[in-house]
Amino acid sequence: MSDAVNVEEVFGKNVFTIGKMKERLPRAVFKEVRRIMDEGGELPRAYADVVAKAMKDWAVENGATHYTHWFQPLTGITAEKHDSFVTHPDEDGKMLMEFCGKELIKGEPDASSFPSGGLRVTFEARGYTAWDITSPAFLKESATGNILCIPTAFCSYTGEALDKKTPLLRSMEAISEQGLRIVKLFGNTQATKVSPSVGAEQEYFLVDREKYLQRPDLIFAGRTLFGGPAPKGQEMEDHYFGVIRERIGAFMKDLNVDLWKLGVTAKTQHNEVAPAQHELAPIYETGNIAVDHNQLVMETMKKVAGRHGLTCLLHEKPFAGVNGSGKHDNWSLCTDNGVNLLDPGVTPSENIQFLLVLACIMKAVDTHADLLRQSASDVGNDHRLGANEAPPAIVSIFLGDQLEDVVKQLVTTGVAKKSKKGGKLLTGVSTLPDLDKDATDRNRTSPFAFTGNKFEFRMVGSADSIASPNTTLNAIIAEAFCEAADKLEKAKDFDLAVHDLIKEYMTEHQRIIFNGNGYSDEWVEEAAKRGLPNIKSMVEAVETLTTKKSIKMFEKFGIFTKAELESRAEILYETYAKSINIEALTMIDMASKQIIPSVISYTGVLADTVLAVKQAGASTKVQSDLLKKTTALLEEMQEALAKLEKDAAKAMTIADEKKRAFYYKDTVMIDMQALRDPADQLEMLVDKKMWPYPTYADMLFEV
Repeated sequence: MSDAVNVEEVFGKNVFTIGKMKERLPRAVFKEVRRIMDEGGELPRAYADVVAKAMKDWAVENGATHYTHWFQPLTGITAEKHDSFVTHPDEDGKMLMEFCGKELIKGEPDASSFPSGGLRVTFEARGYTAWDITSPAFLKESATGNILCIPTAFCSYTGEALDKKTPLLRSMEAISEQGLRIVKLFGNTQATKVSPSVGAEQEYFLVDREKYLQRPDLIFAGRTLFGGPAPKGQEMEDHYFGVIRERIGAFMKDLNVDLWKLGVTAKTQHNEVAPAQHELAPIYETGNIAVDHNQLVMETMKKVAGRHGLTCLLHEKPFAGVNGSGKHDNWSLCTDNGVNLLDPGVTPSENIQFLLVLACIMKAVDTHADLLRQSASDVGNDHRLGANEAPPAIVSIFLGDQLEDVVKQLVTTGVAKKSKKGGKLLTGVSTLPDLDKDATDRNRTSPFAFTGNKFEFRMVGSADSIASPNTTLNAIIAEAFCEAADKLEKAKDFDLAVHDLIKEYMTEHQRIIFNGNGYSDEWVEEAAKRGLPNIKSMVEAVETLTTKKSIKMFEKFGIFTKAELESRAEILYETYAKSINIEALTMIDMASKQIIPSVISYTGVLADTVLAVKQAGASTKVQSDLLKKTTALLEEMQEALAKLEKDAAKAMTIADEKKRAFYYKDTVMIDMQALRDPADQLEMLVDKKMWPYPTYADMLFEV
């Protein structure tokens, strides 16, 4: 690859874009495809055949031999089954390359081996993938060749969603329908769609691949299960936005190019807070495309890292003692005629539509804070949320000084007469310009923060799909819009009714607003007084999916059925139990086969040294003290290992998925920490040449 990259030429090179469709499709077919993309509907079979041929011709011209329906099952990652374009040879023995509309629109992967939470039993295998016409097909370049990937939804034979995309698309239709009711009340009759606009900032770690391959915990669990701290961590605050090292820069350059080819608008790159930690951020795009692209970002990061002798770690907490990784999900709502519903304008106190939307969001987040917390929960995220490096596990809204003041005016007096202004930032240097200052600061401790014309949902885990958080956001706000529209559409005096409704919602739900330090103990106490839920773990959050309140809301808008919600709850309990079991078995393997034998060898060397020094007539105090300390920790580690083995075996006998998950959380996880503590202390004592694994210092600072 040359040093110079022409981004305009590279961008979208591997995407069957609207522009490419326009060039290759007959006008009538293209027009119908665009109509369905904008309005919904089913593409006639004859038209689908034309689209399929054009898509296949483009893919083959670019080296593709296979296609796949690319979908997102409930594993949280993507899935694909490759089929070649080849058909039976003709009578002359010439191979023909074909792809028809039926193959484009529908696929039939085996549904029995994907998580279904009881929706499908093993012997019932049929499932369907259905083309998502609104998300563009793309070519994936890999060692298997160029593969045409067709974004699809994945449903069971009986119609239930077995993936993360189907509910997301349902939620997008729900919020569009209810959002249109709101904007039409304010005279916007030209809009035909309201769409969530999403941008997901992706944090990640990079470590040397050779060192990674020497760490079974990183290989099997994605995080270090043992490891003492390096002499230096992030306390000097010198890595954040620091100069990007050459090896990392080369990775980032290739990553950008690969993502640009896939139509991903990779925009920002920088070093994050922890050593070896970095971030990539895209430009905002329509919700389902943003979800697809974030999956591609994670896949591509891992692939490109391998080319550079690196491994990309997406786990939320790969290293203890330094910041973990999150994924800030930036979310806003826009009409198809260019109106951002979350843009407050110059004077938000006078922007009644914005104030109603804000009031509805306050209502939605307060009413369903438990669901929002659940949507951001996964096994790895339990190590971050509430741990003074990520937002707390308590859901609240940060509005900033300007909007908080407007809300206070409306709540106390019923009228917002003014809006705070930002003013000027004076640098005190004559050669520097005076800067226009925003009306409010930012708050990095808030889980759901307003940042100008969008909300930033900061709780999402780095390895997690953003489909679930966005599905939940769309759903709860669609419900609030629906309830508001039901009242306002019947009002005889709209201006008075909307004013009263804004005040009512803001008054009833003002407890959800918090602009202070979300890391403080005082906030935990204050949140409890306000009655805000504090759900501290993934397994505690699962049951929020199947409350009467949640089922009623999701079923009302056709996003989830009760059966689909119950299946997801079962999958989450099962996923948690399996994940912790893998970690426990990995710890047992590492401790029994390598760490304990290495420490025994070291104590043997120490014992021999004590005897040799004593025979020489010198003092053995240092050697003897070290031997006693090492032996004591070794005994502690052996006892902890035996308990972990016993409790991990017991966990496997618990049949009930929920009880098993809680047993892993309340018992096995404590055992794991009890095993880790003496092991990490031993790492600080044992001769480095005899320690079996690369240390934190090796992995975080030698990239």
